[in-house]
Amino acid sequence: MMSFLNWQLLSSFLIPFLTVLLAGLIGFVIENRLQKFRQNLELQPDRFLGKYSFIIKSFRGVILTWSIVGAIALMLPGINIPSTLNILIEKILIVIALTMGTILVSRLAVNLIQLYSLENETAVSLTSLFEYLTKVLIFSIGFLIIIQSIGIKITALITAFGIGSLSIGLAFQNTLSNLISGVNIIVSRKIRPGDYIQLKDGEEGYVQDVELKYTLIKDIYNNIIVIPNAKIIDASFKNYTLDSSSILITIKIGVSYDSNLEKVEKVTLEVAKSILENTEGGDKEFEPFLRYENFDYFAINLTVYLKINEYFDKFIITHEFMKAIHHKYQEENITMAYPLKYYGASGEIMNNNSQ
Repeated sequence: MMSFLNWQLLSSFLIPFLTVLLAGLIGFVIENRLQKFRQNLELQPDRFLGKYSFIIKSFRGVILTWSIVGAIALMLPGINIPSTLNILIEKILIVIALTMGTILVSRLAVNLIQLYSLENETAVSLTSLFEYLTKVLIFSIGFLIIIQSIGIKITALITAFGIGSLSIGLAFQNTLSNLISGVNIIVSRKIRPGDYIQLKDGEEGYVQDVELKYTLIKDIYNNIIVIPNAKIIDASFKNYTLDSSSILITIKIGVSYDSNLEKVEKVTLEVAKSILENTEGGDKEFEPFLRYENFDYFAINLTVYLKINEYFDKFIITHEFMKAIHHKYQEENITMAYPLKYYGASGEIMNNNSQ
């Protein structure tokens, strides 16, 4: 009789335990299969389903948790435990299930916004700040739903939060200023990750990210410049890639007064076109042009216009063009003008442009 009671007592806990274990195993197998399917989809990003493989990735850990929670909730009524403990476990299960649901919605929302921003250039860029704000909004709504689901009235909580937010706003005025400025930067789309910008005080580089308080810029030396968002909003700046990543650059040259300007133009444009076509970073479809500007004291000045794919390419294009044009001018006997120095009667050094 005693052994029967012990077996009955043991089975009353063993069966639910095995059921939960089996549910967890099933959830694990389903997740493993889905993740392998997702990996196969990611190998084919051009396919329609390949673009949306993140949906499957978002369920990582969620299916397993829901399987275990569902099994516990299913077996809970059959377990002989005090009603207060039963209610407590039910509320814990609700909190866990809704928390995982909130995480799932947050992952899907962030990934959908990222996909939309990549496909639609007029959409909002997905920066760390925008991702953070999206998660805060979703988790705030999820938190209120969880609180309401376990029987806690949220009216008083919202009221207290409204009063407290005023005090928080006063205490963190500088942080909120940068936060609002960051939102303004993202929504206005005047600065986006990948843009090359130059601030009024001379700081310049590629925009890496817009964070909660700061905008991160990487200069050409791979240094990260950290700039408060409010400083960018309050000052003027130049965005070289707002409309297009391609940029028109200018290179100034001076030739002597003895030069044949028709020949100079022909030779210079031939070199410029060759550089654009054969140097990485040059716009191969662009037809370079030049304009004579003025008669200087010792030179006829001209400006050559070339188009590059992005701002950083101007260094290599300028480098290669200067070498090539110098060599070509020597071959064609075109003299590049330069100031001459000579000594006056009193022995002082004088330039050839001295009055």
